[in-house]
Amino acid sequence: MKASRFLVSTLKEAPADAEVASHRLMTRAGMIKKLGAGIYSYMPMGLRVIRKVEAIVREEMNRAGAIELTMPVVQPAELWQETGRFEKMGPELLRIRDRHERDFVVQPTSEEVVTDIARQEIRSYKQLPRNFYQIQTKFRDERRPRFGLMRGREFIMKDAYSFDRDAESAKASYHVMAQAYRRAFDRFGLRYRAVAADSGAIGGDLSEEFQVIAATGEDAIVYCPDSDYAANMEKAEALAPAGPRPAASKPLTKTPTPGKATCADVAELLGVPLSTTVKSLVLATDEVDEAGRPKGAQVWLLLLRGDHDMNEVKVGKLPGFEGGWRFATLAEIEEHFGCKPGYLGPLNLRKPVKLVADREVAVMADWICGANEPDFHITGVNWGRDLPEPALVADLRNVVAGDPSPDGKGVLAIERGIEVGHVFYLGTKYSKAMNATFLEEDGKPRFMEMGCYGIGITRLPAAAIEQNHDERGIIWPDAIAPFTVVVCPIGMDRSEAVKQEAERIYAELLAAGVDVILDDRNERPGAMFADWELIGVPHRITIGDKGLKDGVVEYQHRRDASATKVPAAEAVAFVKDRLAV
Repeated sequence: MKASRFLVSTLKEAPADAEVASHRLMTRAGMIKKLGAGIYSYMPMGLRVIRKVEAIVREEMNRAGAIELTMPVVQPAELWQETGRFEKMGPELLRIRDRHERDFVVQPTSEEVVTDIARQEIRSYKQLPRNFYQIQTKFRDERRPRFGLMRGREFIMKDAYSFDRDAESAKASYHVMAQAYRRAFDRFGLRYRAVAADSGAIGGDLSEEFQVIAATGEDAIVYCPDSDYAANMEKAEALAPAGPRPAASKPLTKTPTPGKATCADVAELLGVPLSTTVKSLVLATDEVDEAGRPKGAQVWLLLLRGDHDMNEVKVGKLPGFEGGWRFATLAEIEEHFGCKPGYLGPLNLRKPVKLVADREVAVMADWICGANEPDFHITGVNWGRDLPEPALVADLRNVVAGDPSPDGKGVLAIERGIEVGHVFYLGTKYSKAMNATFLEEDGKPRFMEMGCYGIGITRLPAAAIEQNHDERGIIWPDAIAPFTVVVCPIGMDRSEAVKQEAERIYAELLAAGVDVILDDRNERPGAMFADWELIGVPHRITIGDKGLKDGVVEYQHRRDASATKVPAAEAVAFVKDRLAV
């Protein structure tokens, strides 16, 4: 490709709404152009990156035995009504109607459609296993689209769905996909972690997220530097403290804390570590009768150490929370505690509540909590002496750096990541809802066991930029760069020697299968270099009259601080060797 025939449309300034590096740089490099909130045109330079991501994903999916198809972007609502997701999914699901007032959705994902295909096409166990995938446009009506392609409304995703005859086979398919993902992400040339993730309402342990490591990531990744343990914050277990609970050493004392409604403020006032305080979180679970009518609510009191944060996913797995939970209303708090939030605690309640203590709180002694009276807390609280031992002790909190690793091989560290892939064992959730069965060897129908597997095709380039950029622009890994090599002739309109050498090197690289672009726009050197540094082409060959007189050209990798002189006759071989590294 020659630059004069391509669209190189770089900008000096980033748009005002660009909050992260990938959004700024993709816009400035002419890779995307905003059409509406969370909706972008993929310009020629950006589309080349996306197509390279697609190609790697497609190769690894095919290698793993998956079969490509394409499902409609607009899907009949009837399929989504079969699974209940038409009503449950909420405003993220874009619902539309045609001229006949029939309901449709714009696909955010395609479990329903692929399950419909499977129940029509798969009749016998002899046809299993099967894995269908597509690389297709999706739409999710994000409440607040932001960060360019990181959180857009329209995006391209690879979604795959496996179908198996039993749970054991489904888990085998899951592991095949998980390995395919590792091969793909290794090829992208990015630093990533595969982390254990929560499986949600379906249960089980087979769920992994693939996170590209980046300081701007929205997700917290928990890992152990001394082992292979890695999980997202939702999944990471906070182990119970080792050793017995200390003996009580302080009297129970009602202590004035005027205007101090937070654990941090109370600790500062009393001159004690924040870790000696206990925060009270009041939740409620709604109860219904057999007809589904509300018949009241159960109020719960969760106790966490003052310096810890509640993990909502873990809380949702508590016994009694299966039907969902919410934070208690002010009226419910007043009814049970006789006090406003900020001074709540487990002593002197007006009405009983169900109490759950975090593992850390369960082994604390002489702790501090609210007195259920404004401007007062209680110090020297001890289990067994001042209140009954907790009936339920559970892991309720987010882990923190320095916590012991659940695998017993060190302590935990935390870094930020951007989720770009997810593999998930579904079980029979969709096959049961849609009656997708096959005939087993014994002639009896069975529900198909399913897995689903996603990669954010357009999100991945943005994640790559968040991990690979500097003050001058993008630094693409070779595998997904819009062009791998750029040839930059200086003054080729004025020097026949420069022009001929540039054309020769360009032609030889092209013949060798290298993805190369020749910048024949006759731009000034500074402007030319600035463009390609912004765009992020990893390898650059510069050809000038002065160098040619000495028989050399200059090579510079995008990460190099300075150029390397290379004999002109060896330039192509030199670059090919660098590409093989």
